[in-house]
Amino acid sequence: MNFSLEGKVAIVTGGAGGIGSEYGRALAAAGAKVVLADLDGTRAESTAAALTAEGFDVAGVEVDVTSEESTLALAARATELFDGVDILVNNAALMAELPQVPLLEFPLDWWDRVLRVNLTGALLCSRACVPSMIERGGGKIVNQSSGGAFVNGRPYGISKLALVSLTYGLARDLGEHRINVNAIAPGAIETEAALSMFPVGSPWRERMHELTPLSLAATPKDLFGALIFLASPASDWVTGQCLSVDGGWVMRF
Repeated sequence: MNFSLEGKVAIVTGGAGGIGSEYGRALAAAGAKVVLADLDGTRAESTAAALTAEGFDVAGVEVDVTSEESTLALAARATELFDGVDILVNNAALMAELPQVPLLEFPLDWWDRVLRVNLTGALLCSRACVPSMIERGGGKIVNQSSGGAFVNGRPYGISKLALVSLTYGLARDLGEHRINVNAIAPGAIETEAALSMFPVGSPWRERMHELTPLSLAATPKDLFGALIFLASPASDWVTGQCLSVDGGWVMRF
């Protein structure tokens, strides 16, 4: 029962597709009512409708995580639909869209954009949802970092490493309110975005598999255990942690 999310309300940003929609399915299967929030509101609604047809209690909502007004409206909408917020999964991110150029040539408008979405977005969504969590006696925030945060120093990885630091800071600030803040750092996950960057048979993918002790192609389902653990009462005494779920690709001693 420690892993049950019955009676809980969860928001997943970037919830219209890829890992986000699968996270929504996992949370709903564990008993939560789920809001899938995405910049593409139409796709969020259609994804939610598909999950609702499977018997889950899911809604789709449009959100721009870089806008404080929009994130506040998201929290208000979740409260209107399901009476509050208990769990926030900050999953929205830019990755495949980013220019693949050296740092000194990286366009500054894209630099600002990736930090606004991948880092500031998590802060704004957390600010918007924390008051409801406090009112409900506590909550869980799960930030989606990346194994890339610890190895490459590219703009995506830089934003995800900063997100780990944000996780630590929020965990320190929100502990007194019984709000746990943790992060998941996935390795290579077989999503449409990842495959567009590193197709099957590419040298990078082959090298990744060579460096991964559990050299298996992972899917979003391989992240479900970590997600449900960090979102459930099973992790009530766990906060300020970044859990690598990457088959052993990144080993930090």
